[in-house]
Amino acid sequence: MSGVANGVASGVASVGPVTTVALLLALGAVAYSAWLLEAVLGTPLSPVNSYVSELAALDQPYGTLFRTTDLAAGLLILAGAAGALLWLPRRWWTVVGWAGLALYGAATAVDSRLPMSCAPTADALCEARERAGLVPLTHTAHVVSSSVAVTGALVGMAALTLAARRYGTLPSLVRPAGLLLLLLELAATVWTLAAVAAFDAGYGTWALGMGQRLQVLLIAGWLGLLASALVRRG
Repeated sequence: MSGVANGVASGVASVGPVTTVALLLALGAVAYSAWLLEAVLGTPLSPVNSYVSELAALDQPYGTLFRTTDLAAGLLILAGAAGALLWLPRRWWTVVGWAGLALYGAATAVDSRLPMSCAPTADALCEARERAGLVPLTHTAHVVSSSVAVTGALVGMAALTLAARRYGTLPSLVRPAGLLLLLLELAATVWTLAAVAAFDAGYGTWALGMGQRLQVLLIAGWLGLLASALVRRG
């Protein structure tokens, strides 16, 4: 174990802690965007109406692939946020921001281990079982872990943006592109929450899939912007 730890420490020293954090976040953003493969894999789910999580459901043909990429994304982002808390200067809002991203990464990794059992937006029987509470515990727990992940991401994005404004660090986050990504993410989250509520109440999906896909795409884009800002700072 000490040899592994020494090897990791040596690698960080040779690359630089800021670059290491940026690389982990960038790789996490790429893995978190693996759902885009649905366009070439030809999954049976509708990108307009289905949850992104349904791609990783146990009854879906590429479920293993998407569960694996979600796990990788969560662990990479968790490692990047933990590295930032360990190696980078700490102030109140930066600690809150990196802790939010760490929570987002950890919850995403847990999310991948608690997959949905079926796809309720595409399978009427699955939807009926879900409404009757006849789905496995992991299916129900997935909703909780997904909610925690998104909450962590929003806290991280907002707090690090505020830190950039108050402390003058990572100015890219408070330039128009960074602020636009944050505002669009908030709007996409409101859209997704409203669509989920409509679906749960039996009023259709309200283009749930589009809202949630925009939501996760904006998170990945913001992580890429954060990684770029760290490299420039480093």
